Amino acid sequence: MPEVTIQIGGRGFDVSCQEGEEPFLHSAAKLLDDEAQVLSDQIGRMPESRMLLMAGLMLADKAAGTDDKIKALEAKLAEVESELRTLRNMPQPEPERIEVAVVPPSVTDTLAELAARAEALASVIEERSAG
Repeated sequence: MPEVTIQIGGRGFDVSCQEGEEPFLHSAAKLLDDEAQVLSDQIGRMPESRMLLMAGLMLADKAAGTDDKIKALEAKLAEVESELRTLRNMPQPEPERIEVAVVPPSVTDTLAELAARAEALASVIEERSAG
């Protein structure tokens, strides 16, 4: 079992860990050391047991706050997922029906007459411009 020396609050501690867990141990020790450093800056020198206790409590407080945030986010996620399921299970809206206007025959006849007149005028203009 490897033995690692970690630094917390300016003091060295020899601890054992499982093979391969050294990086995790160093990470955890850094978190604890950061909290111990805050205490040391604010309060000054104190017995190591008190320093470790206070640093541990500060980390536990941060962890509890993080847990609360995670629970709130999980609750919000569940709410959003539920809303998404509800929306996906809703029936598709009916497409809007478009009413097609029926053109009265008199309008069609008038348009045909206007088209015939326009063609006749176009023929007259073509004859004059050619001649």
